Amino acid sequence: MNNVLVTGGAGYIGSHAAKALARAGYCPVTVDNLCTGHADAVKWGPLHRHDIRDGAALDGLFATYRPIAVMHFAALSTVGESATSPLAYYDNNVAGTIALLEAMRRAGCVHIVFSSTCATYGIPEQVPITEEMPQAPINPYGRSKLMIEQILRDCDTAYGLRSASLRYFNAAGADPDGEIGENHDPETHLIPIALQAALGLRPRLEIFGRDYPTPDGTCIRDYIHVTDLAQAHVLALELLLAGGETRALNLGSGTGFSVLEIVSEVARITGRRVPHVFGPRREGDPARLVAGDGRARDELGWRPQFSAIDRQIGDAMRWIDRASSAAGTGTHGGEQPGTTPTRI
Repeated sequence: MNNVLVTGGAGYIGSHAAKALARAGYCPVTVDNLCTGHADAVKWGPLHRHDIRDGAALDGLFATYRPIAVMHFAALSTVGESATSPLAYYDNNVAGTIALLEAMRRAGCVHIVFSSTCATYGIPEQVPITEEMPQAPINPYGRSKLMIEQILRDCDTAYGLRSASLRYFNAAGADPDGEIGENHDPETHLIPIALQAALGLRPRLEIFGRDYPTPDGTCIRDYIHVTDLAQAHVLALELLLAGGETRALNLGSGTGFSVLEIVSEVARITGRRVPHVFGPRREGDPARLVAGDGRARDELGWRPQFSAIDRQIGDAMRWIDRASSAAGTGTHGGEQPGTTPTRI
C-alpha cells in the first residue's frame, strides 16, 4: 500500500521524483499523456498514458492502485507560450488539477504534493524571496499555478485535503547516476542551452538583455539541482503522511548567479568557449530571483546535497554528452544543420 500516483512522472522533474520515491520505499505510479514527457524516463514503476482531465481513467487508477498520496507535476510550463495560448494553460493546468482533485475525493485520497513555481511571485519587491511576500504573477503560467495553490487551500478547508505546494526556482542538472536527465523540445533552460552551444550542438546562445541593474547587466537566477528538488518532494510527502498541515514552501539554493556567470562556468567546466550574442530584454523578466529557502530547511529537514553550481552543470553536461552520443550527433563536431539560436 505504498503506491504514490505521480502525474507528469514522465517529465524532467517528475521522473527524478519517481526515482526518489522508489529509493524511499514507495512505488511511483506514473500517469502522463506524454505530450511533453518521455516514456523511457519512467523506470521505477508502471506508466499509464492518460490525460489528468480524464476522470474515468483516474477513477480506474485510484481503484487499482489505491495510492496513499499524489505528487502532481502534470502541467504546461512555458511562460511565453502561456501568454499566447492562455486558455490552453488554464484548461490543462487549472481544469486538469480540478479533475484530479475530484478523483482524489471520490477515492478518499487526502494528501497531495504540488509542483508550483516562483513565477507566482511575479516581479518581487525584494530578494531573497520569502513565502510571506506578495504573489502577483505576470503571466498566465504563473497565474494558473497560483490559482491551484488557492484551490488546494480551499480544499483543505472544505474537505480536509492536505497539500504541500513547492515553489521551485530554476531546476537544473541531471540524475547523478546518469539514468535520466533534461530532455525538452525545444529546450528553454539556460544551463543545457549554454552546454549545447559549447559542445557544438547548437550554433550559439542568445541572451535576453545586458542592461539590468546587476553587476554584469544580465539577469540573476537561483539554480537548484533536480535531484535535490526530488528529495524535497519525498520529505514533503512524508510530512503530510505524518499529519502535517497544508503549507507552501520555496525550493531554491538561496544563491543567485547571473547569466554571464553561468556562461563563464560552463566554459570553465567544458574547456570550451560558449558562443553567445545579446538580444533585447524579454518583457516581464525580473532582474533578480533568489529564494529564501529557510522554511523548507526548517520544516522539511531538507539539506540539498548536489546544488553547488559546478555540480549542476557537470551532471547536465554528462547527461547531454551521453544523450547526444546515443543519438549519433556527438559533442565534438561543429554546428548541426538546421539549428537556430536560442534566446534566454
